[in-house]
Amino acid sequence: MSKQVTPYELLGGEQALFRLVERFYALMDSEPEFYAVRKLHPEDLAGSRDKLFMFLSGWLGGPPLYVEKIGHPMLRARHLPFAIGRSERDAWLACMRRALEESAVEEELREWLTQQLFGTADWMRNKPGDMPGQA
Repeated sequence: MSKQVTPYELLGGEQALFRLVERFYALMDSEPEFYAVRKLHPEDLAGSRDKLFMFLSGWLGGPPLYVEKIGHPMLRARHLPFAIGRSERDAWLACMRRALEESAVEEELREWLTQQLFGTADWMRNKPGDMPGQA
């Protein structure tokens, strides 16, 4: 009987995920093209970084750190205070895609992750007239 390999393991585990999340926030904090999403975050990105790391750990099949420390992610509810439309979704995804590329994540895994993250990021849209399911 063989054990199924998780995306968390394919990515390289805890240290690789931590480096990816670090790179993601470094890019967000320094590149003008990601300003649409950077402006939604607090000045100090440490808390956001920690939460994304914990969330992605469990979401990718690793330790469920977010659930253990904070509770159910309730992503949409937690993001409702922030005006998120297509431009914010696209900036977030572009930033993550670049972080994945710069972290040397294997292309097939990178493409799969991008597809999966698109669905989640798209669901976060909450601007009037720019909600999921609207053209």
